[in-house]
Amino acid sequence: MEKLEDEAGRLVKSTYVRQGLQNLASRQQLLKILFTHKKLPATGWDDSTIEFALTELATMDSNNFMSNVGVGEREGRVYSDLVLRRHYRMSHGIGRSGDIAEVQPKAAGSSLLYKLVVCLVQHALQISGLTFPACVVLPLATGMSLSMTFLTLRWANPQAKYIIWSRIDQKSCFKCMRTAGFEPLVVELLQAADGSLQTDTAQIQAMLERHGRSVLCVLTTTSCFAPRQPDSVDAVAKLCQAHGVGHVINNAYGVQSSAIAKLVMRASAVGRVDYVVQSTDKNFQVPVGGSVVVSPDKDCIKRLSAMYPGRASMAPALDLFVTLLSMGEQGYRDMLAQRQRVNEVLVEKLGGLAATYGERLLPSPRNDISVAVTLHRLDRPAAAAGEGSAKTEQTGKEKSKDAQKGPTFLGAMLFQRGVSGCRVVAKSAAVTVIEGHGFTCWGSHSDASPCSYFTAACAVGTTLEDVETFVARLEKVMQKMYPAPPAAQKGQGQGLGQGMEQGQGLGQD
Repeated sequence: MEKLEDEAGRLVKSTYVRQGLQNLASRQQLLKILFTHKKLPATGWDDSTIEFALTELATMDSNNFMSNVGVGEREGRVYSDLVLRRHYRMSHGIGRSGDIAEVQPKAAGSSLLYKLVVCLVQHALQISGLTFPACVVLPLATGMSLSMTFLTLRWANPQAKYIIWSRIDQKSCFKCMRTAGFEPLVVELLQAADGSLQTDTAQIQAMLERHGRSVLCVLTTTSCFAPRQPDSVDAVAKLCQAHGVGHVINNAYGVQSSAIAKLVMRASAVGRVDYVVQSTDKNFQVPVGGSVVVSPDKDCIKRLSAMYPGRASMAPALDLFVTLLSMGEQGYRDMLAQRQRVNEVLVEKLGGLAATYGERLLPSPRNDISVAVTLHRLDRPAAAAGEGSAKTEQTGKEKSKDAQKGPTFLGAMLFQRGVSGCRVVAKSAAVTVIEGHGFTCWGSHSDASPCSYFTAACAVGTTLEDVETFVARLEKVMQKMYPAPPAAQKGQGQGLGQGMEQGQGLGQD
């Protein structure tokens, strides 16, 4: 650098050259600190610094060597320059044929990036409350990553053919077991006195005792749609340890919840936990396509890494690397704190709006990401049309007609108004068949959903503006669908859980 400064100083004033080189040195220093500490930077990097780091790493890959002559069948060649620039000239991927975490000789820079992103993710997980000694970033979404964990566990128990599954109504959560070649043993949830859905640990224990070594593992879920509660993974961990079977936790978007993090860590402390799988897009705001798998046992992660056949795409790891550097530690902490604040506002506003229209929040005290609101008045449109007839006459026939279309129409109206992610679960006795298994009232996590309801979630990235706009649009839809707000009627306008305390069942006025 001193020689460069001298030579450049012959062309441009040396003080200007010195300033420019100092700026270059400061970026190099940031990269050195990253390699040394292997943690999120205290404050996020600007885009220029991130691009500088990516360029430095990319030049270490063989496809970017100035003198490289490739004569193999895979040399990182990319036809489109647009595609090449999209991937910052990193085209060799990660891993080798026998291990996704193994260093790729042709791609020292890409391998360094992958090792760094694993360290950054572990630091982020620690901030969230998940402290595990071993971690791998897979270029697979959550469902396929779960399948990979099952296939890895099979090596220790090749005769196993069952997976005990605490029901959660998401197709990928069910199909991941069938994709890996196992038969799910479905455990229905228990409906608590407050209406929330909880883990039936007694039934899980009975199945473990009945099927013994034929059980590969128990699959539990922490992050879920209300009114389902996070599974009692600590109690299940004790059962798995006692019976010598595996335990895989689907923690898809649970990283953002400190309550869920404590639950998962308690499970790993009191019993057996083999793998905990979480999504990259749901927790870190990156495109879909990656997952983070952690374990309290380093050997479990080594076996999982070695299970992956062939090289893997660099794209999910690259997206995560860029995002975490951009956030920095402070940005990540702010993101988690903002989600908690916005969630409180969402619950408060939905509770107030629900009470106005004679509905209420479904209790889900341990689920602080998703909230459910009853739609029991839309389950009986004919009766609802007769309530508050004076106001109904004032709004005309159109409102009365909309009120008789049922709960799913509410979801359609919201979607037409640009609201995505709001799920309407209609009470139904219909059976949905998935991979040969029938589920009654699919979507409600239960065969006996007491009433229709809708859910909304407050995940990382949700803003106060999002919540306010959603509630405003929801209110306009409810004004159309509900003949008359019965807020003035006795017994209405109750908050969370109050209806149950006064002896009201779900779906009753």
